[in-house]
Amino acid sequence: MQIHHLNCGCMCPIGGALFDGFSRGLTANLVCHCLLVETNQGLVLIDTGFGLRDIESPYSRLSPFFVHFNNIQFDRKYTAIHQIEQLGFSPSDVRHIVLTHLDFDHAGGLEDFPEATVHVMQAEIDAAQDRHGFITKRRYRPGQWDEVKRWKYYSAGGEPWFGFEAVRDLDGLPPEILLIPLVGHTRGHAGIAIDTPDGWLLHAGDAYFYRQEMDAANRRCTPGLRAYQWMMEVDRKARLLNQGRLHALSVEHSKDVRVFCSHDAIELKAFAGGSRNS
Repeated sequence: MQIHHLNCGCMCPIGGALFDGFSRGLTANLVCHCLLVETNQGLVLIDTGFGLRDIESPYSRLSPFFVHFNNIQFDRKYTAIHQIEQLGFSPSDVRHIVLTHLDFDHAGGLEDFPEATVHVMQAEIDAAQDRHGFITKRRYRPGQWDEVKRWKYYSAGGEPWFGFEAVRDLDGLPPEILLIPLVGHTRGHAGIAIDTPDGWLLHAGDAYFYRQEMDAANRRCTPGLRAYQWMMEVDRKARLLNQGRLHALSVEHSKDVRVFCSHDAIELKAFAGGSRNS
């Protein structure tokens, strides 16, 4: 198993370091941290970021509110399909896509891989089909996935994973890849855990946004990302509970599990120095 860390989106909201904690200018630098996993069952993509159609026609696919609020940078080089082709693969080699959730910046590339089976929590597709309210109507963009032909839906359950409820035996996927329900940001939000010989990787999606939220000694978040998490949450109690559980996991099991989120550029840089053979 070989794991590639990809940046499948660039968002530069106004606020600089008030969002990302490091930028010196007016705008911040947020990424869309996705994974490409080489397995015996073909390529597995963990989240997709933005897709080709988002780049070509953003205002017909995405909410103008989020296009401007997040200052999304539309460039083909950030798409998963472009990076996968740069690695020497074909889009048809992607056999499975596992989603943390269906937000516009996580599911935009689904239709770039028409032969892939898409795996997601049942609660998430239910939420995406029940689009009421200002944020919900704009976060979920059915045009990003209305041509997907193969879906697999899952409910929470299965053997526990470090105290978290886990969904095991994903259809067609190796047993080393698990869905970990992390409700709060959305109703069906999940992390994706991957068992490697070097320990577990946990893609926590949007269960947190800033690296120091997992810091053992000085747990904190930037004002901009704290406000964004508040704006996007559907269940604050569940979100904060799961974020606290992730913090405990990252501190108490730091030798066993490496945790990262979707949008922190510093975290992505730490992982993307090279592909990991597992």
